[in-house]
Amino acid sequence: MSSTETPTLEGVYEARRTISKYLKPTPLLYSRHLSKLLGCQLYLKLENLQPTRAFKVRGGINYMQHLQRQVAAKTVITASTGNHAQSIAYAGMLFGIDVKIVMPNGVPQVKIDAIKELDAEVITHGSYFDEALSYSEQLAVDKGYVCVHGINEILLHEGVATMHIEILEEQPKIDAVINPIGGGSGASGACVVYKSLDPRIRIIGVQSEGAAAFYHSWKKGSITPAEQITTIAEGLATAQAYDLPFRVLRKWLDDIILVSDDELKRAVSTIFLATGQVAELAGAAATAAAFKLKEQLHGRNVAVIVSGGNIQPKQLSQILLDSPSF
Repeated sequence: MSSTETPTLEGVYEARRTISKYLKPTPLLYSRHLSKLLGCQLYLKLENLQPTRAFKVRGGINYMQHLQRQVAAKTVITASTGNHAQSIAYAGMLFGIDVKIVMPNGVPQVKIDAIKELDAEVITHGSYFDEALSYSEQLAVDKGYVCVHGINEILLHEGVATMHIEILEEQPKIDAVINPIGGGSGASGACVVYKSLDPRIRIIGVQSEGAAAFYHSWKKGSITPAEQITTIAEGLATAQAYDLPFRVLRKWLDDIILVSDDELKRAVSTIFLATGQVAELAGAAATAAAFKLKEQLHGRNVAVIVSGGNIQPKQLSQILLDSPSF
């Protein structure tokens, strides 16, 4: 990938042709309860219902199918806090490609177990995503593996962007879309789709207050690493912004806000009580943001991405007991 390449709408439609052979569209659920609370028409894109319980499986299938076309099957290595790992492991299982995943310490056991169930090897290294990433890149050099960068890879962005095509096809009158930003592929895909097909649609990104590297980079106009990571939402725990999504989001993202861990917990509780759906902390970020943006969203048709549902049962139980809904 050159420093000027970015995902394209043509690539997104090609990805959909690939992915549709393996994945059905996820529901776009209208929530009467949440709509009443927020004073808007709120739709939840339920990516937690994917076979890996997260949106990133779209990108994994798109990437690995292209890899299978180009080279003989060999070992693929990547770094992840969980959901990207499952996407690559799932696609590796589909296409018969050996997969190794480098994960930082502290990743929920439910995510590790899910990866192992997909016959991928888990290697633990570092305290947060960026340390795991560096180690995966070094192992690729040392062992001759194919290394897929979980963020700076166009095929991943075009794959996950297919969820936004589905949203527009089901609800073309959407006025705003709220998307969590960890690495940034989901929000990048949103920008490519909506700004190409209907530029009036506002795209709002969400980061954790405890991992706000992209937020500060976007505000400043240049990539600035975070001084420390303090969020418990592992899906948002990236220590820096990355080149590919930064270039796309810097150009097209309309706004970005921060949410606290307490707000994420309240959003998990709210989603569960309103719809019965299970969201992980990162997966509930867009819902948490909707409550912070209530006045701006009034009267609008709003799509909120529930990006993942991989949460430890004990953590979910504790959140439901201790964290009141909005």
